[in-house]
Amino acid sequence: MATRMRRGRGRYQGGVPALCSAVVWGSGQILNRQVGKGLIFLTSFVGVMTSEVVTGHYLLGGRDYSPRANGGWIVHGLWGLVTLGTRPRTMTTSGLTGGDNSVTLLADGMITLFGVLLLVALWWWNVRDAWTTARERAGGRPTASTRQWLRSLWQRSTAYVMLTPSALLVLFVSVLPIVFGILIAFTSYDRDHTPPAHLVRWVGLDNFTTVLRVGSWARTFAGVLTWTVVWALLATLTTYFLGFVQAVLLTRRDVLWPRLWRSVLILPWAVPAMVSALVFRSMFNGQFGPVSGFLVDMGITDQRVNWFTDPNQPNLARAVALLVNLWLGFPYFMALISGTLTNIDSSLYEAARIDGASGLQTFRAITLPIVYRATAPLLIMSFVSNFNNFGVVYFLTQGGPADPSYQYAGDTDLLITWLYKLTLDNRMYNIGSVMSILIFVVVGSFSVWNLRRSRAMEGADLS
Repeated sequence: MATRMRRGRGRYQGGVPALCSAVVWGSGQILNRQVGKGLIFLTSFVGVMTSEVVTGHYLLGGRDYSPRANGGWIVHGLWGLVTLGTRPRTMTTSGLTGGDNSVTLLADGMITLFGVLLLVALWWWNVRDAWTTARERAGGRPTASTRQWLRSLWQRSTAYVMLTPSALLVLFVSVLPIVFGILIAFTSYDRDHTPPAHLVRWVGLDNFTTVLRVGSWARTFAGVLTWTVVWALLATLTTYFLGFVQAVLLTRRDVLWPRLWRSVLILPWAVPAMVSALVFRSMFNGQFGPVSGFLVDMGITDQRVNWFTDPNQPNLARAVALLVNLWLGFPYFMALISGTLTNIDSSLYEAARIDGASGLQTFRAITLPIVYRATAPLLIMSFVSNFNNFGVVYFLTQGGPADPSYQYAGDTDLLITWLYKLTLDNRMYNIGSVMSILIFVVVGSFSVWNLRRSRAMEGADLS
């Protein structure tokens, strides 16, 4: 009974300082007779309140007293994040009037929100410290002095202090832009709602509904997504297996001058992909390209072939894009697999020959499993890269041929090139943000699933 009474009294005594610190930072520590620690928290609290007052206009009264006009960095930032502005700028004879910029308010509001979350964490630390210290005192346990607390805090947080500059850099360079791009998907930010002349509004999931349910948009998304998946699979598999074949051939002893052939075959990879794509685009030009002219001169076709512009033959453009990607991509896998083949123990092949295994059986039982196990993670990365292979498709076909049933997309457009057209060419930033989220979900899910399978293959018995 006495123990329960002491516990209840400890909880009560711990609750009073915690409540005081919840209202005024550091007051609970002062009640716990830790004046130095309390002054540290109290100084932080005063600094936060002072910064809010100094950055705002709280001393200015009037009828237009509002968070927009009088709020400091916390109040005004959160107000801007919630409302995205209430007063657009208008053009007058003297120029644009003062108003709100929704995009600027969104960015400032994000920074404010991260700052508020940091302050909430500091507040919670202050309350918890007051609670635990009061319970220790009620239980008769000794409590650390302010100097001991600071020394212990420094020892425990040295690594975090050292990492703070890097963490802030990552926050502002990586995290904030990603969060900003995600939030745009839930707004009306497009060419008809471009700040500062027009305000942007929160629209919830309306943009996702437009892409996934509205007829023309849903048809475009389904068509482009299907071709993107097919493109990524074919582009990855063709380059992988052609590189595999070339690597196996170059490791044969009866091949003359293997170093020369390896140097020649690596050239497509050495030339910038954009330059190669533009060269192939000129070669396959329907009116002036040498490929169409050669086919006409040889009597193979009656007229020049419009490889990239014939809406009735979209597979021509797709085939050419896959062919060009094959030319650009197979040297990478050839070099990668060549290095893997040189590390295979020759005794495995000698044992296979002694057992009477054929060349095909040796390839299936030894070469292919070992090479696949070594290159599976890079194969998955190549699939992800081809899923977002902007350069080859855009500089070669520019998404053509045009498809009248698609919204701002052509028959060879990938999700990434469609995203580019939506944002930079048509200023549909909200739909583009939706597309980026969907791309991340598809690519991320596939990558995680395949990486788990590849790790399972690494642990499997290959015998």
